[in-house]
Amino acid sequence: MLDEKEIQCPYCWESFSILVDPSEGEEQSFVYDCEVCCRPIDVEVIVRGENVKIRAKNKGEN
Repeated sequence: MLDEKEIQCPYCWESFSILVDPSEGEEQSFVYDCEVCCRPIDVEVIVRGENVKIRAKNKGEN
């Protein structure tokens, strides 16, 4: 089942929703292009039971 989560672009600071699949594992990472400025965002997803945490950062940021 997909969960809709809101993220904020680290470049233009606009917020938008993405779909996350918690069944894909406890730790996930992927690149998602901002829906507003189209720049690549590194997205990290951490799933702990019912809790899903999202971190969006600049491509290449540690």
